[in-house]
Amino acid sequence: MQLTGKVALLTGAGSGIGRAAAIMFAEEGARVAALGRTERKLQETVELCKGSGREVMPVAADVSQADQMQQAVAKVIERWGRLDIVFANAGILGVLAPIEEITPEEWDRTLAVNLRGTFLTVKYAVPHMRKQGGSIIITSSVNGTRQFSGPGHTAYSCSKAAQVAFAKMAALEFARDKIRVNVICPGWVATDVAESAERRHLERIRVPIEFPEGPWPLAGDQARPEQVARLVLFLASDASDHITGTEIWIDGGETLLRG
Repeated sequence: MQLTGKVALLTGAGSGIGRAAAIMFAEEGARVAALGRTERKLQETVELCKGSGREVMPVAADVSQADQMQQAVAKVIERWGRLDIVFANAGILGVLAPIEEITPEEWDRTLAVNLRGTFLTVKYAVPHMRKQGGSIIITSSVNGTRQFSGPGHTAYSCSKAAQVAFAKMAALEFARDKIRVNVICPGWVATDVAESAERRHLERIRVPIEFPEGPWPLAGDQARPEQVARLVLFLASDASDHITGTEIWIDGGETLLRG
């Protein structure tokens, strides 16, 4: 049990990587606050965690809204009295389109969820983590950090690049309080995130790429959420207690082919 006695807050916990991490954290002994916007999906996550025998609490909130995130963290503290691990995982692809077609409102929405949401999650969690230290893990992406060929991904990639800068600044700022801050940069993962993205006229800006035997040299296929969750667990646990301010790519070698 790597997380026995720990309290963890995970955003974007209703599906994909967030759900896989919530299940894994509970199995490893943590009490889990699963945060997301859709109560039905959160309840599904809670049900999947029940076999662990640990306490799991659904928390409905929009990470881009300051009042909701402040109240969400307060609920965790009210119930368990501490916060040790934060997985700032919530994010959207937003609108994928040529730059001149992205509206200011569409741009703002992507940055609000992905970057502002990360900021708000960390901002309201840190005062409680200072009491004993802990670990913050942020979900960025290969897009904007090691890969720049995704057509129409400009807003998304900018938000993901900014998350890495935020993490490095936060890692130094929080180091004296024994709070570690690290970033995971997944490649293509088998989740439903892409289904919600709006796509417009990408064929106009797409640069053709031909792969020799598929885009994932190591795995042969896209990652499963559980594979990414194992990395999150490592960064949340004491096994990584001397790692901070670091981004780790987990993409099966995809971006070694496609940069």
